[in-house]
Amino acid sequence: MLDIKNKKDTLIIDKLLSDIVSGRYKENDKLPSENELADKYKVTRITVRKAYNRLEEMEYLYSKQGKGRYLKGKQLKIDLHLSGSVSFSDKMKDKGYDFYTKNMFCEEVTYNEKIYNELGIGKSDKVYKIGRLRFVENIPIALHVSYVAKSLFKDIDRVGREITSMFQYYRSRGYSEFNSDESVLSISFPTYYERGIFECSNLIPILIIEGNCIDNKTKKVLEFSKIIYRSDVFKYQIK
Repeated sequence: MLDIKNKKDTLIIDKLLSDIVSGRYKENDKLPSENELADKYKVTRITVRKAYNRLEEMEYLYSKQGKGRYLKGKQLKIDLHLSGSVSFSDKMKDKGYDFYTKNMFCEEVTYNEKIYNELGIGKSDKVYKIGRLRFVENIPIALHVSYVAKSLFKDIDRVGREITSMFQYYRSRGYSEFNSDESVLSISFPTYYERGIFECSNLIPILIIEGNCIDNKTKKVLEFSKIIYRSDVFKYQIK
């Protein structure tokens, strides 16, 4: 049976979002009080408060103690061309963003049939995953995880913790032109770990792209990658 209270929460959220998107409210404008919306929609203040709390979790609003809710300023929106031939670092630098990368981990992974098949290696090989957290304007916006075979990169276990750009690492090993096969895109909500590193709520969707990186000259698969984007800071271009 449909929960009428939840339905009213949703109706209020939808109406407020519509007003925000249409430009009715500007940055730092004060939104109607709980009492005003309760009277308007014939609901309790608790119902309105739940709707407002949800919008705060979605990072549309902020509150001032005893004064009400206000519209947040426009968030960073980065145009991102989803291609595998240019590194993420180069894309951000070309656009003039204040950009840096933090290496999060380099560790051996247990056997995973999908990853091993993507890399074209046997069960006896070792695979390491290298994670890099990307920051733009000091905001953590993407986690890039690359899975690479030790048989192809003998020193990956020793130097992996220092890598901030896989493309730069590949170039230092004699690979210079990169491409990728088809990628798989999916949408999810962040895990506890992802909420922590992205500093976002559980209501901010994440975009996940899985694919590979191939050396154009040798046709070797250099890596299988999983890239997790915080979706609210990007505008995506797909070709």
